Amino acid sequence: MTRRPDMVELKIKNKNETYNVNPSKIVALGLNYRDHIAESHSVRVRGFDPEEPEEPVLFAKTPNCLIGPGEPIIIPAFIDEYGFEDPRVDHEAELAFVIGTECKNVPESEAYEVIYGFTCLNDVSQRNIQTGDKSGWFRGKSFDTFGPIGPELVLKEDIGDPQNLSVECRVNGKTVQSSNTKMMIFQIPTIVAFISKNFRLYPGDVITTGTPSGVSKLSHGDVVEVEIENIGILKNPVVEEGKSQ
Repeated sequence: MTRRPDMVELKIKNKNETYNVNPSKIVALGLNYRDHIAESHSVRVRGFDPEEPEEPVLFAKTPNCLIGPGEPIIIPAFIDEYGFEDPRVDHEAELAFVIGTECKNVPESEAYEVIYGFTCLNDVSQRNIQTGDKSGWFRGKSFDTFGPIGPELVLKEDIGDPQNLSVECRVNGKTVQSSNTKMMIFQIPTIVAFISKNFRLYPGDVITTGTPSGVSKLSHGDVVEVEIENIGILKNPVVEEGKSQ
C-alpha cells in the first residue's frame, strides 16, 4: 500500500517524536518579498505587478501536492500536450509553519500561540499554466508532488527568531536563491491574523510565507535543495513523468 499523497511524516527536530503533516488546507502567500516582485516580469506570472500589495496575497495549494524529503518532484507528462514554447516549472524556497490549535480571528499579539512548528516548503510552480488559467494560480501550484516539505519540523520554542532566518535554494549545488525571512513584506503575526480572519484554521493546517527572488526552471535530473537556518535541508530530485530518475 502506498503512502497517502496528502500525508507526510516528519521527525520533530531534537525530539524522539514524529509528526504527521496532514492538513485540511495549505494557504500560501504570493508577492511577499520585494525582490521577488521585482523579478516578476521575467517569469511572466498572471497577477504580478511591480507594486507592493496592500494586504497579503493568498492562494491555495491542495494537500495532494505534499511529498517528503528525498521524494521526487514529478513534472506531469501531459504538459507536453500544450506545446508551450518554453515550458517552465520553477522552485520557490519558503518558510512554512504548521498550525497547532483551532482558531479564528487571531490578533497579531497572539499569533505565535496558535503555531505548532516551522519547516521548509518548496512551492513548486508550473508557470505556463499558472499564467494562462483564467481561474488563477490554483492548478499550476497544486499538481501532485509540487509541495515538498521538511526535512524536519522545528517546534516554535526551538526555532529562535523566525523573522531572522537565512533562506537558500540550490539547484545541482548552485545557489539560486539567498535571502532572509526579515525581508518579508508581511511578517508572521500579520499573516496569521489576516488568514484567520478569512478562514478558520485547524491543527495541521500549513501556511507558507512566500519566496525571495532567484526562482528558476527545474528540469529532469535536477536536484533541488531548500535550506532554512535552524531547520535543515529539504532535498528532492526532479523527474519528468515516464522517465527514470
